[in-house]
Amino acid sequence: MSFFDSAMIILGLIAISCFFSMSEIALAAARKMRLRQMLDEGDTRAEKVLHLQSHPGNFFTVVQIGLNAVAIMGGIVGESAFTPYFQMLFAPWLNDPWLTQVSFALSFAMVTSLFILIADLMPKRIAMTIPERVAVILVGPMMKCITILKPLVWLFNGLATGIFRLLQIQTTRKDEITSDDIYAVMSAGAEAGVLDRDKQQIMENVFGMQTVPVTSAMTAREGLVYFLLQDSEEDIKRKIAEEPHTKFLVCDGQLDMIKGFVDAKELLLRVINGENITLKDSPLVHNCLIIPDTLNLSESMEYFKNNRADFAVVMNEYALVVGIATTNDLQRAVMGDWSLHESEEQIIARDSNSWLVDGVTPITDVMRAFGIETFPHSQNYETIAGFMMYMLRKIPKRTDFVNYAGFKFEVVDIDAYKVDQLLVTRIDNSDNSLSKDDI
Repeated sequence: MSFFDSAMIILGLIAISCFFSMSEIALAAARKMRLRQMLDEGDTRAEKVLHLQSHPGNFFTVVQIGLNAVAIMGGIVGESAFTPYFQMLFAPWLNDPWLTQVSFALSFAMVTSLFILIADLMPKRIAMTIPERVAVILVGPMMKCITILKPLVWLFNGLATGIFRLLQIQTTRKDEITSDDIYAVMSAGAEAGVLDRDKQQIMENVFGMQTVPVTSAMTAREGLVYFLLQDSEEDIKRKIAEEPHTKFLVCDGQLDMIKGFVDAKELLLRVINGENITLKDSPLVHNCLIIPDTLNLSESMEYFKNNRADFAVVMNEYALVVGIATTNDLQRAVMGDWSLHESEEQIIARDSNSWLVDGVTPITDVMRAFGIETFPHSQNYETIAGFMMYMLRKIPKRTDFVNYAGFKFEVVDIDAYKVDQLLVTRIDNSDNSLSKDDI
């Protein structure tokens, strides 16, 4: 066999190895969502790729048969093709047995390098770059190879399946898409510049609505402004002037005795028309939607939609009012950094490493602001004040602090046993434990 014939055979074997290498990587890296999109656009080859991904056993068997056969044949042909020429080149300087050994080693290194570079690394890098496009191009020839090598595929695939069953190893590929997968795709899109960070945060908030309690988005009990049935017209006008809102709760003697709510627009019309304002037996008082405090944001939104309401009282298991929630509150919780100005004021940066945080700030907002993935046993509290109380195991007082996730959470203001304000400072270590001598 001449040198030209041997070289052509080597190039042919390299081309075959390229085909199998690109097919292997392209099928493994091809994204199902992109393939389904290509199928919807009319590319029927994508359906074949999806079928191979669902049943990859025969495909990978053919790939391994092809790669190993080509490697063995390449070694045999390459040794016989190049060794004589290396012997002629080094004959003036070397004698046997060194001449034969050096020539064989150089021939082996040359053929191996060609296969590694041209038949392995380069095609695999191309297939990784455009896996779906490569997969649909090569799926036709690969299906023919599976048909031609069917006896060998049946033999080796059957042996492999038997061994896997004996070892009880799962071989079925699971492609269920989880929320973590969606988060990863959004993060990758944001890092690549395809998706804005603000949009990424909003989308993550939407997916997190089923885990965030409604209490984290409501207006807490201590911040409510409400009317009593016993209030005079002057009392009602004064409360509206001091705390203007669109809707006000109406209670009988105390907050937990809910009678309904009034719309500020209807009160304004009465004032304009010169009519008296009274809440007793008045058509101004409307029935109020009441929801339990155990609901999450998604369930609360469903309540609002089904009842065609935008205002609800949040009650606990003891029929005590814990707060009120509106559709605006829920939307603000989802919009994150696009929320209203007053919610942004709950976390104020003093400098690059310290912040003043309102005690009633929802724990989810604290997690988002400081990049903390999770708080310990967060199902037991909704606010940063609740976190402090849970970790300290007592009613907090000034100067009490907790070190967690690389931050120091220190109580700086107390109002009648209520944690009014905290100072959050970034620290060097990430000691996830509380630190206070007098606990």
